[in-house]
Amino acid sequence: MEFTKILGKDIEEWKQEYPILEKIIATEPVFWQNPRQQTFREAIKKITLHEGDIKAAEERLQRFSPYIAKVFPETQSASGIIESPTVHIAAMQAELEKMYKLTLPGSLLLKCDSHLAISGSIKARGGIYEVLKHAEDLAMAHRLLTVNDDYAILDSEKFRSFFSGYSIQVGSTGNLGLSIGMIGAQLGFRVTVHMSADAKQWKKDLLRCKGVTVIEYGSDYSKAVEAGRKQSQADPTSYFVDDENSTNLFLGYAVAAARLKSQLDEMNVVVDDEHPLFVYLPCGVGGGPGGVAFGLKMLYRDNVHCFFAEPTHSPCMLIGLLTGQHDRVSVQDFGIDNRTDADGLAVGRASAFVGKTVENLLSGVYTVDDAELYVLLSMLANTERMYLEPSALAGVYGPVQLFRSNAGQQYLAEHKLSGKMANAAHIVWATGGSMVPEEIMQQYYHEGLRRLKQRTS
Repeated sequence: MEFTKILGKDIEEWKQEYPILEKIIATEPVFWQNPRQQTFREAIKKITLHEGDIKAAEERLQRFSPYIAKVFPETQSASGIIESPTVHIAAMQAELEKMYKLTLPGSLLLKCDSHLAISGSIKARGGIYEVLKHAEDLAMAHRLLTVNDDYAILDSEKFRSFFSGYSIQVGSTGNLGLSIGMIGAQLGFRVTVHMSADAKQWKKDLLRCKGVTVIEYGSDYSKAVEAGRKQSQADPTSYFVDDENSTNLFLGYAVAAARLKSQLDEMNVVVDDEHPLFVYLPCGVGGGPGGVAFGLKMLYRDNVHCFFAEPTHSPCMLIGLLTGQHDRVSVQDFGIDNRTDADGLAVGRASAFVGKTVENLLSGVYTVDDAELYVLLSMLANTERMYLEPSALAGVYGPVQLFRSNAGQQYLAEHKLSGKMANAAHIVWATGGSMVPEEIMQQYYHEGLRRLKQRTS
């Protein structure tokens, strides 16, 4: 394979500077410990966002809760708050130990964003929040709404007619488009989702059923975003949800941290210096995992250890953080094809905004291949009766890599955590799955069984 120079250096120079690139380029699974990680006290000095920004996002979601409860009946039991449960998955933990022939000390939990109301993925956090904020900004600017109103009034012909004069556009591999489309169309906006080639057909079909315009591209995520941004900029009534650069998306995700803390408190899961928390977050362009990690660090500081998970064929955040070049480099620059069945993670170029925000907070990044995702999918279904889409299983591989890789063991030793792991909690973030049509989920499951059989025979 021939390579042109990347930012003035040829591929061998890059490998010499960052030896782990050899395995990354060969699409082998790796576990990378972030050498730029700092203590929370030091890292936060470089970040312009703060606790007050998350608090404002929480309050806005609370204001919208009467509207959400009214138009999405599945949220009524939670009074219009879109939240997912956190559950222990002890049977899966035992199966992981058996499969990978290792001991996983501590407790293993699943954060079920796969089952979030409305759009069934983590994108129901940031995506829905950004659309709600835009709707609030428009309505307030036109003196149609105040913070003292009951936001249930938004479910009216008056407001739907008002919002129909505006459009929202977004580029997506699938799940972000679903969340933007579902809430945007419900409010009355004209919504266009620019879908990359790897987006699943059922997601496109579902959006069209909701009255959303879907434009399909034969190229990857970055091109869909670029086209969507350009089209939106040409229309003064259009608002572009920019997954690569949006502070609002990021803050919508960050709200998850305080809610998780409440759940852990109720479950008597202690997080402190003697009881470390490890969180494993599937990563595409970076907004979802970045926002969650930021929120968790604001709460738990140095007692939480956040790792991003990426497909071996789409390690964009890893390459951006490793080289320090963020969005100036892509996986394609290094000869990696960005082709993966983990469609929500099929991103070739990471968000510079997210990368620069979390580069001193993040513990590390690891990669996982598609075959492993399918195996883990069938294992989770068999042990816990929970069904996720392939990309959502990326987090489950984190504890395995932490304990069996040399880099993972080195991380524990350097942070003086080795003797505390019996008290640790490991949260794997399930990012999507409940909206997958049954017949497609069965295909995923049987593919996992097939690969599992090959491995154990």
